[in-house]
Amino acid sequence: MASEFVFAPPATVSVPVAGHAARFPVHRIYCVGRNYEDHAKEMGFTGREPPFFFMKPTDALVVVDEGQTGTMAYPSLTKNLHHEIELVVAIGTGGKNILAADAHKHIYGYAVGLDMTRRDLQGEMKKQGRPWDIGKGFEQSAPIGPIVPVAQAGDAENAEISLQVNGTDRQRSTVSKLIWNVAETIEHLSAAWELQPGDLIYSGTPEGVAAVVSGDTLVGAVAGLPTLTVKIA
Repeated sequence: MASEFVFAPPATVSVPVAGHAARFPVHRIYCVGRNYEDHAKEMGFTGREPPFFFMKPTDALVVVDEGQTGTMAYPSLTKNLHHEIELVVAIGTGGKNILAADAHKHIYGYAVGLDMTRRDLQGEMKKQGRPWDIGKGFEQSAPIGPIVPVAQAGDAENAEISLQVNGTDRQRSTVSKLIWNVAETIEHLSAAWELQPGDLIYSGTPEGVAAVVSGDTLVGAVAGLPTLTVKIA
């Protein structure tokens, strides 16, 4: 007998896979905080502090097909919406207590993502010692482009990463400057949660984060992966 629900359950959230008809179903979205040294410094921190994580709901995703321009609504309650360009790691094989040396066996592929942040609300929560959810976990706060399987992604973990707003450079670095690299991040993350196929890891953003306003067009890139273009509505 088929299950009945009190209302229609939402459709499975998924991301396109470059060169494939099948899509990547999303389980959870993990994000790494302050994972580039120069960004940590611009946020008032220094040193190689232990990695820490926060999460976004699946309805935070704005899924943008290759060659298309996605649209993100300017969110409520904020007057200081910031961009954060990131390499996204897509998990294909789950596990717990994964060693860094084994981490790459668990990666399906990579994508370009944006961790959009209501910075004023996040800052107020920091002052009060409260969770960041209102600053980080809102709808449409995690635009993402197509996932490229590992075999076709080149050297994504050492690639140039950049963001332009209205054609002007805002962020530019290389993924190799991560404080905690992808394998180390997976080791730390899988000690706290059992990773599942379909998990996405937003690996952190380099320096240069700044505000955007309605009408701005953001173009994010990681060399070797499809470019992510998003317009703020």
